[in-house]
Amino acid sequence: MAYDLNELNYKTVVDPEGFIRDCNARYDDKVSKAAKLIIANKERSPIVLLSGPSGSGKTTTAMKIADELKRRGVNTYYVGMDDYFKTIDPDTTPRTPEGDYDLESPLCMDMELLNEHFSMLSAGKRIFVPKYEFARQMRTSEPSKSIVLGKDDVVIFEGIHALNDMITNVHPEAFKLYISARSDVEFDGKVVFKRTWFRLVRRTVRDFNFRGADPAETIKMWANVRRGELNYISPFKDKADYQFDSSFEYELPLFRRTATQLFRAIPEGVERYDELKRVLPALQLVGDIDETLVPDDCLLREFIGGGIYKY
Repeated sequence: MAYDLNELNYKTVVDPEGFIRDCNARYDDKVSKAAKLIIANKERSPIVLLSGPSGSGKTTTAMKIADELKRRGVNTYYVGMDDYFKTIDPDTTPRTPEGDYDLESPLCMDMELLNEHFSMLSAGKRIFVPKYEFARQMRTSEPSKSIVLGKDDVVIFEGIHALNDMITNVHPEAFKLYISARSDVEFDGKVVFKRTWFRLVRRTVRDFNFRGADPAETIKMWANVRRGELNYISPFKDKADYQFDSSFEYELPLFRRTATQLFRAIPEGVERYDELKRVLPALQLVGDIDETLVPDDCLLREFIGGGIYKY
């Protein structure tokens, strides 16, 4: 799918509130469809596996699907698969070709425990979800939560490796979702803003707003993040029962002002520099939308703040 730059800019100027409302309604329709499909699969499995690359809005989408399922009478638990990371071990943790820890690798996940927990939940048994402390790069002794599913309950496991063969080959009955920003922006049939840049902008804005991250550092990491996606995430997306485009046509005007300031910090010489430096002028092709017009339950609040969901 592609958004037309002229149409995007026209809507931004003429009726930004209506523009936002229409885009949010299309996203909500996808959430509603996902909920219907999950309910239809519930007799086969109470497990939902939700995957997608960094910056896709997986966490908010999982929460919004849970809200929709609740409205339909289905109680939903949420588990972030990051808590199933293994404690970093210099001898066993996989590494990149440069010798750094490859934290994008599925081998950093405790796949054996995940598969055991999926089987236990499907059998009505209680599990104790581990808790991972990223600051210390280790799993703690205390669990983060315990879950036992009732007759009409489901549980959403969200993580970048949720559709990996090491899980889906063991539990093919689970419902599988893939979420990513999957639309380009075009002008006269030529791509002027790539779909992957949507996620880079989202991640840079979010990391600056909520993680105290220097945008230069976020951008330096992007090449490795993309390698991880191409190696460990994208190859499994076609296993999904439903693929979900989480981009919003109005998000570039929404992010433009903040992102412009942050992308001026792109360090020369960083890997993929020639591509990344094109993001800044591309952002200048759109106008501005005031973030106060964005509803507090919108996915994009995950990146700009002021939303109702807690992360």
